[in-house]
Amino acid sequence: MSARRLVLVVLALAAAAAGGAGAGGVLEGEDDGAATAPGAGDVGRVVKVVDGDTIHVQLGAVREKVRYIGVDTPETKDPRRPVQCFGEQASQFNARLVGDERVRLHRDVEERDRYGRLLAYVHRVRDGLFVNAELARLGYAQPLTIAPNVRYADRFAALAREARAAGRGLWAAC
Repeated sequence: MSARRLVLVVLALAAAAAGGAGAGGVLEGEDDGAATAPGAGDVGRVVKVVDGDTIHVQLGAVREKVRYIGVDTPETKDPRRPVQCFGEQASQFNARLVGDERVRLHRDVEERDRYGRLLAYVHRVRDGLFVNAELARLGYAQPLTIAPNVRYADRFAALAREARAAGRGLWAAC
């Protein structure tokens, strides 16, 4: 094991030992050891929640439109389609999770999508909650894997399978 990987594993274990997610939430560092070290990544404040998987974050002097990596919530803003089943609920839940919160953005391989949005794994700063995973775990999002950003693809798929089996969120409503 490389020294860098060992440090990441130790930091992840320390974060997990420091406290739980509360109410079954998914915390930063609770994964297969491949997480970015706690404390790494850009920190900013959520200034707008667009929908269930897109937010605007103020990073210093720059306001970025951020699309969550690895999950997809039902559409509410596509002008070519009607609002999809459970879309409003996913948007409202995302607003409760991150509205006006400080968040830490972790990137994967590809930094932006074809629309110019910053692609990120999002963690709340106050408690480390892994927002992308929480949306999948509670049934507000389905997994959406687009290579090369695949770091948590298996995790999101497993969380969505569990939500579906338990009939949570969109899996019960749609």
